[in-house]
Amino acid sequence: MKCVICKQGETRSGTSTVTLERDGTTLVVKGVPAQVCRNCGEEYVDEATTASLLKTAEEAACVGVQVDVRQYAVT
Repeated sequence: MKCVICKQGETRSGTSTVTLERDGTTLVVKGVPAQVCRNCGEEYVDEATTASLLKTAEEAACVGVQVDVRQYAVT
């Protein structure tokens, strides 16, 4: 797909590190599948992966996690 940020590059399959913060909880997830722009490096995570990340972050916040670094795992 064409990058919506730089409008010049095409994206390719790759990985990303996603950081989510909410109510005193910081969750860093490495190795998240994403489409990455070859020109500017902008990263696009699909809807299903985003939903999974948000669910994981919500669970972490509910149990009182302050900071957590994880490797992405398909659920």
